[in-house]
Amino acid sequence: MGNSWGCFAPRREVNNLLQRRPTNNKKSSSSPSHDSFITRNRSTNKKTEHREDDLLLQQQAMAAALLFRQHQRNGTGDLPASLMNRSTSVVYPSPAPRKQAFAKSSSSRQRSGSDTLLHPQELLVSQDRKSVEGVETKHFILVHGGGFGAWCWYKTMTLLEEEGFKVDAVDLNGSGVQSSDTNSITSLAQYVKPLTNILEKLEDGKKVVLVGHDFGGACISYAMELFSSKVAKSIFIAATMLASGQSTLDLFSRQFGANDLMQQAQIFLYANGKDQPPTAIEHNKELVKDLFFNQSPSKDVVLASVSMRPVPFAPVMEKLSLSEANYGSVSRFYIVTQEDHAISPSLQEIMINSNPPEHVFRIKGSDHSPFFSRPQALHKILVEIAQILPK
Repeated sequence: MGNSWGCFAPRREVNNLLQRRPTNNKKSSSSPSHDSFITRNRSTNKKTEHREDDLLLQQQAMAAALLFRQHQRNGTGDLPASLMNRSTSVVYPSPAPRKQAFAKSSSSRQRSGSDTLLHPQELLVSQDRKSVEGVETKHFILVHGGGFGAWCWYKTMTLLEEEGFKVDAVDLNGSGVQSSDTNSITSLAQYVKPLTNILEKLEDGKKVVLVGHDFGGACISYAMELFSSKVAKSIFIAATMLASGQSTLDLFSRQFGANDLMQQAQIFLYANGKDQPPTAIEHNKELVKDLFFNQSPSKDVVLASVSMRPVPFAPVMEKLSLSEANYGSVSRFYIVTQEDHAISPSLQEIMINSNPPEHVFRIKGSDHSPFFSRPQALHKILVEIAQILPK
């Protein structure tokens, strides 16, 4: 994370403001009253410029504080024991509600037409906004996709927390800051253990909204089968929403050939030797932008490029066993990403038609990672789903 901080520091904007300050120190030959007027005018201008500088620096500091908080938790490997009250896994819990801002990138690259304009004020929530009331649960658990980590949810977490929700983003085994070797993960149960640990320790009568992205869809499906009484709703974001007896590999094989970019980006790892099945899948860093982030801001692509890890292969091959009594009892919602190059919209529609959810939402202009490319649109849908009353 430390390498990506520079992308968030608005040095250029501050420098521009500094350069606009008066530099002419020559004395005026005007009358004393005129000199007094100029002095007052300059004083007013300086105060205005100071206020602008203060605002920019405040935004910079708040963005840095958010990243530093994540960096502190990530950099040491394990979280402090005080934060591990429900699970021995690495989880990013909600902090106390506070106002947050995201600064602009300091990159000198000229903004392209595909960049999303996301100004700091777009992620600010007015002080008088009240917490969402009357929902079945205010607790979201966000589950990342293959190769991703809890880090990918930073915009979504901020927006939901400011709305009054409790949010946990979990690092599955071998992902994010988890110390597990990806090549050593041999089952889906092992891979999702950090998620099931949270649900096991959830108080009786408490429920959560499970949100899965990409391969995280199969992960939350597995958890729904085991803990259906603790899941109020499930939300699949461009995710693998499988039928019983189906594996993620089965699903992706349906678009092999039609998605040459996916095949080109995949690098199979053989920790047990080339004569054995692959142990993990790595993504070619030169192709991840076109595959996952074709509509996302450059600063988020940089964050992903230094944070993504290989995907364990055994869980991808594992077929799910899902029952109508457990998995089928949880309300499911699907969010289609319409500019997706990783899981094509047509494949998403196949999953929806084969295993219909309660409702389908679609995000225009979103790549495979709407938490980066369309964070506001994604947030609005998540809140709308949370407000839907149970049948």
